[in-house]
Amino acid sequence: MGKNTRLLLVAGGSALAMSGAHAQSSVQLYGLMDLSAVSYQTNANASGNHVISMGINGEPWFSGSRFGMKGAEDLGGGLKAIFRLEAEYRVSDGGMEDPGQIFDRDAWVGFDSDTFGKVTAGFQNTVARDAAAIYGDPYGSAALTTEEGGWTNQNNFKQLIFYAGSATGTRYENSVVWKKLFNNGLYAAAGYAFGNHTSFGTDATYTGALGYNGGPFNVSAFFNHVNNNGFTNKSYSIGGNYTYSIVRLNAGYFHYSGDQGALGQRHDNAWTVSLKLSPKGPFDYAIGYQQMHASNAAFDDTGGTANANLAFNPDTGTASGYKETLYASMFYHLSKRTELYVAGDYMKLHDGYVVATTYGAKNQLELTTGIRTRF
Repeated sequence: MGKNTRLLLVAGGSALAMSGAHAQSSVQLYGLMDLSAVSYQTNANASGNHVISMGINGEPWFSGSRFGMKGAEDLGGGLKAIFRLEAEYRVSDGGMEDPGQIFDRDAWVGFDSDTFGKVTAGFQNTVARDAAAIYGDPYGSAALTTEEGGWTNQNNFKQLIFYAGSATGTRYENSVVWKKLFNNGLYAAAGYAFGNHTSFGTDATYTGALGYNGGPFNVSAFFNHVNNNGFTNKSYSIGGNYTYSIVRLNAGYFHYSGDQGALGQRHDNAWTVSLKLSPKGPFDYAIGYQQMHASNAAFDDTGGTANANLAFNPDTGTASGYKETLYASMFYHLSKRTELYVAGDYMKLHDGYVVATTYGAKNQLELTTGIRTRF
């Protein structure tokens, strides 16, 4: 190596740092492993039997296990070039989460400026998903940031996230995203995902979000417009959280409308409330409740009520109904990086709302224990 180059080892991940007279660059390797070791699920097959397994349907409860690399180069004047590549896998069997797609969580490159904010292009979280994470899920950051946020991975209360999705799920393909967190606490973001068609806007998604970090309270809202195979879907949401001492309270509302061709318009209204308790010591606790009401909703190819913004089967008719889910968890933190957990949820379906994985049953109980660690 030359005299202006050095190799660094950083706690929490390996980083190769290159320093010269005018610029510094670093590449960090990192990851997370989540294994739901023993899980229990009722109404897990067509006979109504329960199942005891590793994970819920083989998946970890809280976080998709991942490994990745991220990097930054200081270009001077408060401007940095940045990138991230991130892939998801299963600890239970070692398989890739999405076979054939190596970087199925992130693949983007961009710039981060103290003055103009953060601009990234490629495969990445939707803006709506990140804006709503501060109230839609009690397990992430309470404050808005320009980083990507996480929602829980595999359980019966995750489906709320699809109201904040795109034509390609809860991440954009072929997208450009801008985010800016101002010194006064104001947050603004916008995203556009190209449909990559000759007609501009076909199968495209565009999103705008605003928010405010107010210290003990934080609020945000988004508007999302999705074109998916000729069908237009729109959603908006508003919510926030308030922290007092060891208690954090989260609440939010989502509205969705979707074109379904000859089947007519679908209209959804959903709301969520949750509470997280973080006393001194190694334990923390969370409890939450949500309802998702769908009116004139088509079904997907599995026979379940189609998730918002995604494909539906035009030949199966529509139905109206709602699902409600109560969930709770307890974490025991062994260190800053590693924790044990127990968690569970109880879902009840009403009227014509269908979840295919209950095999016609109107309720389902899920329980799990697990371990999560970061490196």
